[in-house]
Amino acid sequence: QVQLVESGGGLVQTGGSLTLSCTISGSTFNGYPAGWYRQAPGKERELVALFPWNGSTNYADSVKGRFTISRDNAKHTLYLQMNNLKPEDTAVYVCYYRSYWGQGTQVTVSS
Repeated sequence: QVQLVESGGGLVQTGGSLTLSCTISGSTFNGYPAGWYRQAPGKERELVALFPWNGSTNYADSVKGRFTISRDNAKHTLYLQMNNLKPEDTAVYVCYYRSYWGQGTQVTVSS
């Protein structure tokens, strides 16, 4: 069974940085889209960053230049480096791989 486990969320001040990790088990870690989404209170889930597997990495306009998605295939781990965080980045961040979702990790940015 495919499982995605996120870690690395927390509370940070405006302008700070966090790195999220998502470890994937129960599946090979290639050949499928992998990425991060987020959902803020009262809002719909939105794409943050995505490896489409074939093609260029996609980023939401709101995070371009601040967030970087990366992967370590040997460790079956997906990362999201988040710099210059803003209060509007506050949300539950959820890992996505091969139509599976993680449980999410909370990121809170204080002003």
